[in-house]
Amino acid sequence: MSPIKINTLSAFALLVLAGCSATVQAQVSTPREPLIAPMAIVKKAPLSENELKRWSHLDLVKDSIPGMSVDKAYAELLQGKKGVKVIVGIVDSGVDIEHPDLQGMIWTNPKEIPGNGIDDDKNGFIDDVHGWNFLGDAVHENLELTRIIKKGDDGSAAYKNALAQYEEKSKKVVEDKEQVDFLIDVHNTIKKELNKTSYKLEDLSAITSTDPKVSRSKMIMTQILTNAGPTFDPEAELEDYRESVYDQFNYNLNKDYDGRKIVGDNPDDIKDAHYGNNVVFGPDKEKALHGTHVAGIIAQVRGNNLGGDGVSNNVEILTVRAVPDGDEYDKDIALAIRYAVDNGAKVINGSFGKSFSPHKKWVYEAIKYAAKKDVLIVHAAGNDGYDIDKTENINYPNDSEDNVKEFTNNVITIGAINKAYGENVVAAFSNFGKINVDVFAPGEEIYATVPNNKYKYLQGTSMASPNAAGVAALIRSYYPKLKAAQVKQILMDSGVALPATVVLGGDHESKPVSETSRTGKMVNAYNALLMAEKMSKK
Repeated sequence: MSPIKINTLSAFALLVLAGCSATVQAQVSTPREPLIAPMAIVKKAPLSENELKRWSHLDLVKDSIPGMSVDKAYAELLQGKKGVKVIVGIVDSGVDIEHPDLQGMIWTNPKEIPGNGIDDDKNGFIDDVHGWNFLGDAVHENLELTRIIKKGDDGSAAYKNALAQYEEKSKKVVEDKEQVDFLIDVHNTIKKELNKTSYKLEDLSAITSTDPKVSRSKMIMTQILTNAGPTFDPEAELEDYRESVYDQFNYNLNKDYDGRKIVGDNPDDIKDAHYGNNVVFGPDKEKALHGTHVAGIIAQVRGNNLGGDGVSNNVEILTVRAVPDGDEYDKDIALAIRYAVDNGAKVINGSFGKSFSPHKKWVYEAIKYAAKKDVLIVHAAGNDGYDIDKTENINYPNDSEDNVKEFTNNVITIGAINKAYGENVVAAFSNFGKINVDVFAPGEEIYATVPNNKYKYLQGTSMASPNAAGVAALIRSYYPKLKAAQVKQILMDSGVALPATVVLGGDHESKPVSETSRTGKMVNAYNALLMAEKMSKK
């Protein structure tokens, strides 16, 4: 499940729900006070293009959109204030550090002389100027459950569970492969009929062919475009869907594929720690899409009329490439966290996760190390629509060895909301849990940087996590004396309340807000900064 992939085709139902208007009771902050008060919220029209690109920064009261009130925070609380630089570690698939909308926001190792082939700072990593790539030239990987069954039946419960899930996923990917091949054939039929690659609903309406295949293809694509919304690009989205399915088939679930061989280390030996290279976007920059998008959510330059705006205006992105197309190795994650901590990160974003973790102790020790160094780790809850309090749905890495009691206070787990406040505000793909999810943040249709000077809408808790991490970076920038545990508590306590009843998971079951998370809230930058101001004076 890493990087976390949520494609539009598998989320049509969510998009339909998200487009519904609602009149509900919302909990919102009163001016200049991190307090909450009831107010009726009505969204009377679909979002404009500009609102859609920035919805996560907008305000529930002013804009009738459940954003994080980022614009309001800058306008009313941060004018004339000067914060300190905050290093944010992005443990992900890599970052296109050359993207024009990230310039001036990329961390540079002050102790390393670029390109001299010498480990100047003697940390074991040669020329780690902008971070480190623990994957080297590797791109694709097995899922952890595939790796477990490849090692053979050891009689353990983990093996039996992995085998059961492997058989289920293998069956499903064959079905998905048939579906995506069918949809691509439908799309190609429309392209041929229209003699164009890109098309909209109005183009489909103009098709008058009586050919049965064309008529059927028109009907299918009309339904898809109607449900998917105005940002849907059939060519790009279908290719993303095809790539996701075929990657599962060819790499993630392929027992004959060895994605680690090219790295050259022993992934079961934590002491074999110096491997990889300094190319932080990896061997193929396009494959750094996920990490580049995450970085942009946090740090794309504000107010430069390029793409979107980042949440925090005073950060440096430190890239640690450790998440392949497939499941990350525990060793890579543990070493990536330690690397980011040792190089000054005060916030680390982890938009990844998996169901099995053979060496979770290594990751737990790295998390504890980060806690000792006062580093906040912001982690995505996952995209299965599961209650991750249930042992069978556990999402690693976590901060609880027994899935109940936290062993540290520096990890905050983020679920995803969509852009329509109401009982459906929690994204149907988002995991939830009153013990193991802390708070929610915007995660549906988030517009941000992707490699090679481009931008894209992506969705998932992968996008919610960096939205929350951006607010954490704001707090650490303007109130640097506050500790990581205090920042976590602020993000939780200052949030805007979700409705009293919400629909959760893929089954769309209505549940009380107490079932969603520890707080039943969504992150709000304005409230968080007000609370940080008050806390810093104590």
